[in-house]
Amino acid sequence: MKKNQEKTKVIFRKYKDDGEIIAIFPEELGTDDHFSCLCYEHEGQHSYCMPEFVIAFTKLAKFEEYASLKTELENIGYNLDIKIKYFYNSAIKRFNKLEKQKESK
Repeated sequence: MKKNQEKTKVIFRKYKDDGEIIAIFPEELGTDDHFSCLCYEHEGQHSYCMPEFVIAFTKLAKFEEYASLKTELENIGYNLDIKIKYFYNSAIKRFNKLEKQKESK
């Protein structure tokens, strides 16, 4: 797949209970609700999540823990901008994207 020209912000987190890795795309819409964002896991692949909820049950993943998921995402075309912290202004950016989508319909 062709690599996206725009960088996509991503945060890699590790679930405390089972060690699974999840990629959270804090500025990408998950549903038509700006409180949700896009996420990705090896199993299930693209989905949506409430980032604050996921962060409460995870810890920051180390490079060696998320490297294979990073590669998987890059192989499907993502140009990743890896972040280590979730900023609540990401919800505002999702809200603005949602409003633009509504206007274009």
